[in-house]
Amino acid sequence: MTIKGFHAHIYFDADELDEAQHFAARAKDRFGCPVGHFHIAPVGPHPRGSCQLTLRPAQFGEFAVWAAEARGDLTIFAHGLSGDDLADHTRHVVWFGESEPLDLSIFD
Repeated sequence: MTIKGFHAHIYFDADELDEAQHFAARAKDRFGCPVGHFHIAPVGPHPRGSCQLTLRPAQFGEFAVWAAEARGDLTIFAHGLSGDDLADHTRHVVWFGESEPLDLSIFD
C-alpha cells in the first residue's frame, strides 16, 4: 500500500460556515492546496457540513502541525489516499478535534 496524498475534511455546522471558509482560504494560501465545495449538509460518509482540502504526501506533516493550532474549534478529519476507500476512512485517519461517526455504509 502506498499513500498517494491526503484529504483533509473541514467539518462545520451552519453557524460555523464563515470560520470554515476562512480556515480553507488560509490553508490554500499557505499550502496551495485545492479547496472543494462547501457542503452545508452531510454528504458521502461525512456526518455534517464539510469541505475537502487535497494535500500531497510531502505537505501533510507541515499541514498537521499548522492545522492543530489554526483550526480553532473546527473539527478536521484527514485521511490517506491509498485507493482503498474503506481503509482510507477507517485505518489511515487523523482527527484534529473530537472524532465523529462516519457513515461507512457507502463503502459496502
